[in-house]
Amino acid sequence: MFSFLPELRALKHARLYRERVLYPDHLADFASNDYLGLSSYTPLLDQAFEKLRAFPSHAPKASMLLNGYHPLHAELEEFLSMHLGYEACLLLGSGFLGNVALIDSLVRKQDKLFMDAHYHASGQFLAKKLSNACFFAHNSVQELTQKLQQHRAHNTKGRIFIAIEGVYSMDGHVAPKEFYHLAQEYEAYLILDEAHSLGVLGRDLGGYLSYYHLKPMSNLIVLGTLSKAYGSYGAFIGASAQVIDFLCNRAKSVIYTTSPSLLESALALAHLEYLYDHLPNYVAMLDRMRALCAQELGFSTPSNILTLPFPNIQTLLEAHQSLLQQDLLCAPIRPPTTPKPLLRVSLNIQPQNTLERLKRLCGAVGVLLQR
Repeated sequence: MFSFLPELRALKHARLYRERVLYPDHLADFASNDYLGLSSYTPLLDQAFEKLRAFPSHAPKASMLLNGYHPLHAELEEFLSMHLGYEACLLLGSGFLGNVALIDSLVRKQDKLFMDAHYHASGQFLAKKLSNACFFAHNSVQELTQKLQQHRAHNTKGRIFIAIEGVYSMDGHVAPKEFYHLAQEYEAYLILDEAHSLGVLGRDLGGYLSYYHLKPMSNLIVLGTLSKAYGSYGAFIGASAQVIDFLCNRAKSVIYTTSPSLLESALALAHLEYLYDHLPNYVAMLDRMRALCAQELGFSTPSNILTLPFPNIQTLLEAHQSLLQQDLLCAPIRPPTTPKPLLRVSLNIQPQNTLERLKRLCGAVGVLLQR
């Protein structure tokens, strides 16, 4: 019988072997995507249970397009649409499934897709299979403009799609606002993956649009997740009613999968209601964390992600272990996730992540920077 042991040995030799680790609870967690710390607030879990107990069933029964669509799904979609300015909203099981829905179903043969080179892997692996998709240099407004001009000079039929992220998970970069204006100028659909920007950017934590003081437009398609700042699990797409209707009829990851978890939907709803009731407090806490990092490290970031590149995997893993010994948990990111190894620090409001511990983390990161 054929074995996978040679491949596993090769991964271990290259220090690319990954495994699941149960980290102790006492660590200061600067590795997770739970940016607002909502997953640690037990009273909200109790509220979610109460929401769910009001119904005769506590789990989804089928595909959302059969009898799997539940009042909790509808309530969560309505809440997201109302607070984030979408005409319509559609829940999905995960952000990965959301990108599958968007790229696989919306981009037809006569259309053209322009995707940022650092777009999430869940979109890239599908785009690379399309003959009518091309990539532009990360956050390069100039290169995208040139490609759009060249395309329009020779093609007048078909739709245009531009796919970017609000905040890029592997470097913390925010997408330039010019992409929004380019989509309007070329009458293109702007696919905006806001997994790491919703609940993080802007004075109302509304993401990319809030950060740049922009308004939702009919050609905007937003992919958001419930598993990052919103502290639950699942994803959603916010767009025009026409686009949502099309996805319900064509997206395989909507049609051929069981509808999202009712408990996670109730939990997301409880978290969102609490967040919007206490919005100024969360904005202030995020501001304090970023200000402290800027003061201690000498540079600032508008997002909640800081990255530190390393010359090789060995030094990255040594730095990760050194931080663990100081009760500081950060994320070691290795190829092929990124071309080069890096340490990712996620600023998040966990109960154990005090400003004192954040200051200690900045000191430890400062030492690594000097090395």
